[in-house]
Amino acid sequence: MTRPTGRVLTLLELLQSGGTRTAAELADRLEVEERTVRRYVDQLIDLDVPVESVRGRYGGYRLRPGYRLPPLMLSDDEALAVLLGLVAGPAAGATPAQRTARETASAKLRRVLPEHLGRRLDALLDALAFTDRAGSPVALDAGVLLGLADAVRHRRPVSIGYTDRAGRQSRRTLHAYGIVAHGGRWYVTGADAASGEDRTFRLDRIADARTLPGRFEVPAGPDPAERVLSGFATAAYRYEVTVRVHGTVDQVRAHLPVTVATVTECDLAAGPDRVDERWLRVELRAERLDWLPATLAALDRPFVVERPDELRERVLALADRLRAGAETGAGAGAGERATPS
Repeated sequence: MTRPTGRVLTLLELLQSGGTRTAAELADRLEVEERTVRRYVDQLIDLDVPVESVRGRYGGYRLRPGYRLPPLMLSDDEALAVLLGLVAGPAAGATPAQRTARETASAKLRRVLPEHLGRRLDALLDALAFTDRAGSPVALDAGVLLGLADAVRHRRPVSIGYTDRAGRQSRRTLHAYGIVAHGGRWYVTGADAASGEDRTFRLDRIADARTLPGRFEVPAGPDPAERVLSGFATAAYRYEVTVRVHGTVDQVRAHLPVTVATVTECDLAAGPDRVDERWLRVELRAERLDWLPATLAALDRPFVVERPDELRERVLALADRLRAGAETGAGAGAGERATPS
């Protein structure tokens, strides 16, 4: 929804609250000029919304007495798209006022939906969790998403058809704990019924989801968002990396967030000068190592590469290049100073 369209709908909401609203009041609420308010009023009139102009000292705009919007009729996909847009907003860094506006808009939309669809969307809202990483959303199958949400809410097993990143197709039975939005993608996390292991699946790779008979209990432990984030940090990749860093968790997390690495305290004595700084063991998995030497250097803290050897060699190569560059720069500077003017 574009900003002008959103303001036109806000204008309609203000007028529906009753009474006469002056152009100045509406302009202030919409943060536009009065002539823009008049243009928005004309747009409502073009949509057959009976907005009346009231002349005089206390004049302004009002809806024709007795007018109400007709019932809102949305398909499942339409209602899902609107609600997802409203609910996903807070994850993208919205202000408190914007979060409140989205919550009230969601509540209003929910009130006018048919009861059967409202129950399904309630299940979706209950099942959703968001991380603090936003991104461009990926298109989803409404039936899959609503089916998984219903399974999460009622703690029922669900059978999913899944295609992994290598293109292999399989059918799995999942005890789904929750649905998580992260970086524009959507994931469902839970226990694989066959192996009992915690697993995370991308929703855009699920072809269908069918709820099965029976119930399960969610075990104690991290919430769904934490499970997804920790799963990213421990996923299988080409390289397994372990580095010891002397510093604080915040210093490490500034460059290696929870989606990338796990951080634990080492059994080493902390430095006497800074009790909040200690040796931390940082573990991560990566397909490539070329980005890691510069990231470790950016920590600006003492570190020791435990594995793999290839990373240690890359760090030494970066150090040699930096040293050579510094020496070359120092030599050029000395030569320039020695040159008579």
